[in-house]
Amino acid sequence: MKKTYAIGVDYGTESGRALLVDISNGAEIATHVTKYPHGVIDERLPVSGRRLEVDWALQHPDDYLEVLRKSVPAVVRESGVDPADVIGIGIDFTACTMLPLDRAGQPLCFDPQLRDNPHSWVKLWKHHAAQEEANRINETAEQRGEAFLARYGGKISSEWMLAKVWQILNEAPELYEQTDQFLEAADWVVSQMTGQIAKNSCTAGYKAIWHKEQGYPSSDFLGSLDPRLADLASTKLRGAIHPLGTKAGGLTEEMAMSLGLRAGTAVAVANVDAHAAVPAVGVVEPGKLVMAMGTSICHLLLDETEKQVEGMCGVVEDGIIPGYYGYEAGQSAVGDIFAWYVEQGVPAYVEQAASAAGIGVHEWLEQQASAYQPGETGLLALDWWNGNRSVLVNADLTGLLIGCTLQTKPEEIYRALLEATAFGTRKIIDAFNDNGVKVNELYACGGLPQRNRLLMQIYADVTGREIKIADSTQTPALGAAMFGAVAAGAAAGGYDNIVDAAEQMARVREETFQPIPAHTAVYDKLYAEYCTLHDYFGRGANPIMKRLKQISENAAQSAIS
Repeated sequence: MKKTYAIGVDYGTESGRALLVDISNGAEIATHVTKYPHGVIDERLPVSGRRLEVDWALQHPDDYLEVLRKSVPAVVRESGVDPADVIGIGIDFTACTMLPLDRAGQPLCFDPQLRDNPHSWVKLWKHHAAQEEANRINETAEQRGEAFLARYGGKISSEWMLAKVWQILNEAPELYEQTDQFLEAADWVVSQMTGQIAKNSCTAGYKAIWHKEQGYPSSDFLGSLDPRLADLASTKLRGAIHPLGTKAGGLTEEMAMSLGLRAGTAVAVANVDAHAAVPAVGVVEPGKLVMAMGTSICHLLLDETEKQVEGMCGVVEDGIIPGYYGYEAGQSAVGDIFAWYVEQGVPAYVEQAASAAGIGVHEWLEQQASAYQPGETGLLALDWWNGNRSVLVNADLTGLLIGCTLQTKPEEIYRALLEATAFGTRKIIDAFNDNGVKVNELYACGGLPQRNRLLMQIYADVTGREIKIADSTQTPALGAAMFGAVAAGAAAGGYDNIVDAAEQMARVREETFQPIPAHTAVYDKLYAEYCTLHDYFGRGANPIMKRLKQISENAAQSAIS
């Protein structure tokens, strides 16, 4: 039987990676990573050097095409696979990562006359400068009793499409008028591959308040926010929404030459990175929470019914696996917190000690922190260093570390930060369980689970649950490849549905992380204290974090002007 292959392209925050897999068993044949040449643009614009305000996070759309140009040909060359045997390609993306397009379907920032306007660029998922718009969306929706609000845990995030679009309208109305369409970067990349726009149901459902039966929020609601938004859904968000696994089209001749593949190769509609990971670990039924762990965490869960859960990023019918309601929650920063501390917070002697030991700073801190018992550091932290996604849905919240003394060591702070992110995940699990969406098993995938054993043991201890780890180091890319195989279909050597693909291509490691009862008992006490701080600073009793942030923003604005 002739072997067939698929390629998955995973677009992360700092880089993109391509993975070529054997469709028959999910074996990973070749992988290649391309770092975005422009990275995350959060200080100054390219070319002009214009300074950005706080909470901005942009990207250069050509960086995404660079991933295709470099990484896809690289995996084909490395594997030695005949391009004719690659039958499908799928992509996944951080979301909501959106951009304004002109009538030709090209980003406005490609226009030399517009590129000095920050709003012409891609707004990355962690662009939080639209929090004011998000607040007004939530207030208006609650006042009007809009039914869609409950599907998103009672709050619409500043990270999502509507808030970002409204920020553009408020701050750059002339650019808003020049925009023919606002599109997820994921859908734009697919359009560049196929020559046509095919919007996917995952990003539309979770990030653009789209519903399978009801569509987008009504023009009446949008007009109540701003009369200029009344026709947004029918004009600048127009276009059919396609289910996951749908074939968006075939590779164009030009793109096929650039990628080293055959023209007409099936391209799947895009997916969200974390959501693509769910079938890649074999989760295709309710009760199994998948944690996609990297710079942030997305928590994905399936259920047979639609329920209201506080602070959820959304519940979407067929949003992850056809036939189920897919729930999403998340934490805005996890790996980013650890990276910040290593880059900005550790003293020089830590770097010297790590260098002398021939290991990285993260590994050195992990080794040192592993020597402590739960509670021994006397420290407790809140995990809001990039705002809170779930369950409070507030980008204005900030980090907190309490309990430091003159004897506190760097590895103790590092451990407290690891524990804080685990407490944040437990808060999300509690929200699910308290609202009748049961969490029976935990699965972890992404970069962190396979690099930091202490972190995973802490998560098992804090949650009191066994954690299974994905076998693949590139789980979202594997999931994207699986959807590429579904887009190709069984007749071409792929699969007709994602459940069949998961049965053959997904896998987890035999080793799991088991909770240690004595550790869990201590963490139960610390978690109770975490919840006290969580509610005190996060639910309005003491809004000092917001006040400090406002003072900082005012000072920064004065410096710019």
